[in-house]
Amino acid sequence: MNQKKVCVVGLGYIGLPTAAILANTGYYVHGVDIDESVINKLNAGEIHIIEPDLDILLKKVVDDENFKAHLGPCNADVFMICVPTPFKKNKNNNYPAPDITYVLDAAKSISPFLKEGNLVILESTSPVGTTEQVKKIFESNGVDTNSIFISYCPERVLPGNILSELIMNNRIVGGLSQKSTIATSSFYKTFVKGDVVETDANTAEMCKLTENSYRDLNIAFANELSIICEKENLDVWKLIKLANLHPRVDILQPGAGVGGHCIAVDPWFIVDRNPEESRLIKLAREVNLDKTKWVIKKVKEKASELNNELKRKPKIACLGLSFKPNIDDLRESPALEIAYELQKDGHNIFVVEPNILNHNDFELIEIEDALTTCDIFVVLVKHDQFLEFNNNDKFKNLHVLNFCGL
Repeated sequence: MNQKKVCVVGLGYIGLPTAAILANTGYYVHGVDIDESVINKLNAGEIHIIEPDLDILLKKVVDDENFKAHLGPCNADVFMICVPTPFKKNKNNNYPAPDITYVLDAAKSISPFLKEGNLVILESTSPVGTTEQVKKIFESNGVDTNSIFISYCPERVLPGNILSELIMNNRIVGGLSQKSTIATSSFYKTFVKGDVVETDANTAEMCKLTENSYRDLNIAFANELSIICEKENLDVWKLIKLANLHPRVDILQPGAGVGGHCIAVDPWFIVDRNPEESRLIKLAREVNLDKTKWVIKKVKEKASELNNELKRKPKIACLGLSFKPNIDDLRESPALEIAYELQKDGHNIFVVEPNILNHNDFELIEIEDALTTCDIFVVLVKHDQFLEFNNNDKFKNLHVLNFCGL
C-alpha cells in the first residue's frame, strides 16, 4: 500500500503539531510555511514555538523521514489549511473584522496541485461561509470542485497540551457535501481517539465561534464581578469559590482581560457578520477589553501613590506576558498590552516571563532579581513558576497588585 501524503499549509501553533502527529501516525507530511528561517529550523528537527514534547516528536518524524518542510505546496492526497485569520479594521463599524486573506491565499497556492479524489480541509478559525469561499477560489483557478472533497474542521486545543488534545478531543467535521463530510470523518478517525461528529461546513464554522464566544461571556461575567468586588472591598476569588458550590453554577476565573487567538478573536467573527443580532456577544467582548484598561488604571494609581511616597518613579515588575499560564504565546495578550501601556506612559517597567528568552521592547529579569530591585509587583499571569512564591515572606511587605488570583 502506498504511503498517503498530506500537505499541511501553515506550520504554526496548530499546523506544526498536527503535521507532527500525522507524520507519526504513518502519513508522509509535506509542511508548508512562508518563513524560510522556520523551514530551515524544522528540517533540522528544531521547533520555533514552545509546546511540551513537540520538540521530541518533531525530531522523531524528521529522522524517520516522514516530515519535511517547504516554502510551497506539492501534489498530495490530503491538503490541510492551518493559517492565521487575524483582524483588520472594519470601515463601517468600531470593532475589528476577520481577515481571511491568508486562507484565500493558501487556497490559491494549492489549486494547481488539486486532482480528482483529493481531500481539502480548512482548520483555520473562520467566519461562516469561508469554506464556500475556498471552493470558489478553487473554481476560479480551474479546479473541478465536483471531483474533490472540501470540508471544515475546527481545532479545539489548549496551548500547553496540544499534542494530547489533538488526539483525544472530540472533533466536529463539516463538508460542503455529504460525501466530503464522510471522507473527512474517515481521515480524522485515523489519528483522533475522541468522537468525530459529522455536520455541514457552515455549522462546523459556527460551532467553533460559538464555543469560544460562550467562554468569553463567562469570563466577562467573572471580570465584571472582580471590578464590583474591588469596589465593595470583597475577595472575588473567595466569592466565586463559594458561588461555585451551587450545583448549577460554574463561574470562571477573572484575570487581566482575555487573550489568545481564540476567545479574544472568535466572538468578533460573529459580531461582524451579525452586528444587530449579537448584542450580548459584543458586550462581553467590550467588558473583557475594558478589564484590561481597568488593570492599567489601577497600576497607574498605585505608581502615582508610591511616587509621592518614595519621591521617585517606582520600579514596576510585570509578572507574566503571555496570554495564559505556562506558554510562550503572546498573541492578543492583555498582559503584553498592559506592559506596553505602562511603558508608553513613562513608567519604569521590568518583565518577569519565564517562558520566553528575550523580548525586543522589555528588559526580562528573574523573579528573584525583581524582589531585590522592584517596588510594585503586578501579577498578570498565573505561571507555575510563580506559584512557589505564593506564600513567600519576601512578598509580605511589598506592593503587590494581584490580577489573576495567585
